[in-house]
Amino acid sequence: MTITAAKPRTRTVITVLAAVAGAFSAARALRPSWEVPVPTPANLPEERLQDFRDATYFPIREFLAGGNPYDPAAMFAHWPVRQNFNLYQPYHLVLHMPFALPDYRIGAIAFTLASLLLLGVLASLAARRAHLPLVLGTVVIGTLLVTSQVGKAQLYVGQVNPLIAVGVAGALLARSSHPRVAALGLAVAWLKPQFGLPLAVLLFARGSRRVALGGTAIAAIASLPVVVLLVYRGGGVGPFLDVIGANLQYASGTAYGAVDSVTAQRVDLAAVFFRVTDWLPPAAELVALAGVLAVTAVLARKLDRGDHDNRAIADLITCVGVVVAMVHQPGDVLIAVPAMAALGVISWRRRKERDWRFAGLAVMVLVIPFAHLYFLNIAGVFGQRVDVTVDGVAVVVAWVLLVVAARKRA
Repeated sequence: MTITAAKPRTRTVITVLAAVAGAFSAARALRPSWEVPVPTPANLPEERLQDFRDATYFPIREFLAGGNPYDPAAMFAHWPVRQNFNLYQPYHLVLHMPFALPDYRIGAIAFTLASLLLLGVLASLAARRAHLPLVLGTVVIGTLLVTSQVGKAQLYVGQVNPLIAVGVAGALLARSSHPRVAALGLAVAWLKPQFGLPLAVLLFARGSRRVALGGTAIAAIASLPVVVLLVYRGGGVGPFLDVIGANLQYASGTAYGAVDSVTAQRVDLAAVFFRVTDWLPPAAELVALAGVLAVTAVLARKLDRGDHDNRAIADLITCVGVVVAMVHQPGDVLIAVPAMAALGVISWRRRKERDWRFAGLAVMVLVIPFAHLYFLNIAGVFGQRVDVTVDGVAVVVAWVLLVVAARKRA
């Protein structure tokens, strides 16, 4: 019996049980935000809320203090951070400013609560996309999310991915019926360019040109005032570009960000290929970016011409293609949740049809990052390198399975 087919009384029981389990998981996931110590040079290895500390709170503090948070040297000299501030869209410094104005712990709690709320919104969008009963579907998916490794990680380290995932879902769900809303969703996804760039390309290729161009324009316009201010502070365009170059150079050489790092948890094709083979072909990242986007775009566009079920495959291969195409971490598969829910329901309903078996298998493989390190931690059994590669292999394999499924349905 599926959720959709359950009787009203059964639905109520499931909803209540899931809500209780979700409340327990949410309380556990929120706990680090009020227990995290105030950052000091002595506790830099602290992992709780580390992304909030390094990518939101102190970069905004540096911006408010008159500096340039994109400058790694300035950030490390002025604040207790362990990672540089990556090239988030400049509008991030204004959008999330309310979380950096109060004391650190208050900001951390508020940011975590906001992220939890966004996970709830994402669960609601997933229930709607999968045509599940709204309340029941939202509660069940929300509980699974906040209990999973991917969901917990957003709150534990203070990532902005919940907001980006809602933006991606909005861009895909509303691209035909409400293009202006979809453009705003894409603009939110542009908060991290490694999401915004491939998603904009794929939306354009799928025929949503107004959404792709409009969302990109909104993100650029929103960031322009901050860029102008940083250019003025730095003494001109040249010095500002030098800072951006230094930022990119630093990020590409870190143990967690380099494509040829054996300890990084990157899940994009180029990084996974290196960790599996110990070989990095020339221009591997550029080739992977172009190849993945080209294949994904062609297949997704063909699927868009089909029925609703085919478009579910198109949406999921778009989300996974975004993650596989360029530098991403395991938690970034959060953007695929609504499309996973929709395709999971469809592939179960059509499980007896051979053409849909690859689609269903792809959804099952994509579950691995959500479970790994929480239910299926294999560290110490096969070694650290295997442990940090499992999620990446799963995401790449899921993309390949979706390519096969798309070719069969297109």
